Amino acid sequence: MDKTLCELFAGVGGFRVGLERSSQEWDTVWANQWEPSRTRQDAFDCYCAHFGKKDIYVNEDIGNIDKSSIPDHTLLVGGFPCQDYSVARTGAKGIEGKKGVLWWQIREILDVKRPPFVLLENVDRLLKSPASKRGRDFGIILASFWEFGYSVEWRVINAADYGFVQRRRRTFIFAYRNDTNYGQDMAGHDPLEAINQDGFFARTFPIEECPTVIERDLPSQDLYEITQDFSFPFETAGYMHDGHIATAKAVPAYHGPHRVLADIMDHDVDEKYYIGDDLEKWTYLKGAKRIERTSRTGHKYIFSEGPIAFPDPIDRPARTMLTSEATTNRSTHVVRDLDTGRLRLLTPNETNKIQGFPEHWTDTGMSERFQYFCMGNALVTDCVEKMGETLNNIIDQE
Repeated sequence: MDKTLCELFAGVGGFRVGLERSSQEWDTVWANQWEPSRTRQDAFDCYCAHFGKKDIYVNEDIGNIDKSSIPDHTLLVGGFPCQDYSVARTGAKGIEGKKGVLWWQIREILDVKRPPFVLLENVDRLLKSPASKRGRDFGIILASFWEFGYSVEWRVINAADYGFVQRRRRTFIFAYRNDTNYGQDMAGHDPLEAINQDGFFARTFPIEECPTVIERDLPSQDLYEITQDFSFPFETAGYMHDGHIATAKAVPAYHGPHRVLADIMDHDVDEKYYIGDDLEKWTYLKGAKRIERTSRTGHKYIFSEGPIAFPDPIDRPARTMLTSEATTNRSTHVVRDLDTGRLRLLTPNETNKIQGFPEHWTDTGMSERFQYFCMGNALVTDCVEKMGETLNNIIDQE
């Protein structure tokens, strides 16, 4: 089976970077990136700067694209937002998802193209969404895959737990058609075995043995029924086959080397990144607070938050980078420079390296502010490379 790739919501190419590091056999046959709120399409321009400007790289709203025009592919990938995936009746038992929710574009591609394998990324709270009916949204995703003949494995992975340089927890979803060799092999496995040792994530990111799983069946493939009635305490690892769910809390079992922030820090850093007269403001932002506030209704309450390490320890992995990185706010990293010992912000190049991209990856003409934004939106490409190594073995046996 060829290693052909379709990359949705491609950003600056994180999935592709990781997969191509795992094997040069990957061939991207179609990619889509569109930033609806921006006139400049800097992420797409960055993608093309590295991979070439081709007709198969499309800078257009995915909702306007005829999914049958997308080439056949072995693997569909994408990082998509955690949104409200619920559906409503539209008459004659038809259903409709909320407008603008990108999951429905993925589902439409699954329906039309039926790729053998799918690898998706989302925030860790996906498994608990929405707060009013925890697990419902993930149940809708699982039922969609079940309807189209797929089984699903998932895992919440903190990149730092497996030696990488950022504490970033993300939900990864690996789905595969049941008629693939891998799907037929996994169908014969006990769910606990799939989670502990035999499944895709267990092979890639080992865990301590889970003694038991929580199990239940999806009520049906009817997404409206799941929207109305389904909730379930999904844990950080799991497996779904033929509508049957098994889930357990995963404890990482990694004993290799660990990279830390100091390992990726630049030398000879430009003066503009150093903290000057605003040290007092940074100290306040990072410190503990108890502030009396008044709600819109006039109710007084105490807002409190604990301290954040200031400066960030460089002998540990970075904290989770956000899209606001390098702005004057509490979540921004402040480090002590390796050469001067002075406090400074991370450089754009350092944020590239924290996400596992090659050096200066985003330095393709976009502003520094948007370089930080892109890296706050990106995934850890090192995790994708590890998954790619496992996936290469699976596809080679198809």
